[in-house]
Amino acid sequence: MSTPRRTAHPDPITPEEREDLAERLRERVYVSFASLAVIMTLLAHAHGLGAGTAAASLTITAVGTVAAAWLAELISHLAAHGGFPDRHHLAAMTRTSGGALLTLVIPLLALAAAGLGWWEVTTALRVGVGVLIATLVLIAWLGIRRTKLPWFARILALGVLAALAVGVVGLKLLAHG
Repeated sequence: MSTPRRTAHPDPITPEEREDLAERLRERVYVSFASLAVIMTLLAHAHGLGAGTAAASLTITAVGTVAAAWLAELISHLAAHGGFPDRHHLAAMTRTSGGALLTLVIPLLALAAAGLGWWEVTTALRVGVGVLIATLVLIAWLGIRRTKLPWFARILALGVLAALAVGVVGLKLLAHG
């Protein structure tokens, strides 16, 4: 007896929503990698490091990354459209870039717990590394899950993305090491 084939259902997400999702994921990748590099560098030099100093370094890096991405989007818009974005597009750009800061909530909460003496700063930084790696895995999965690739190709794609991510982290560690 043959198993019935699943019929393809139309994708409930519109092309505009798909593009918005892609932009949000891209911004989160930027902030996650930049933050991961900072946390790993802080871990390498954690002797005598205070939770407040670590949280400030992480926050400054993330805000700087978001500001740079927002400015890059503005410059790209100017180049592509010959003028500034309208109010609606400017708000969407700001939401997309600013939303990437959500990737820092748990690492900053972990550092706040260290600041309260609930655990060591190095423990909080390790939690931050784990959360950011999990974030990158989730982002990769969200990026791949809607593709029309067969399941084995999706797994291969996730593996390739993971290898590339390890390479990026390695390069950032060399730069900050």
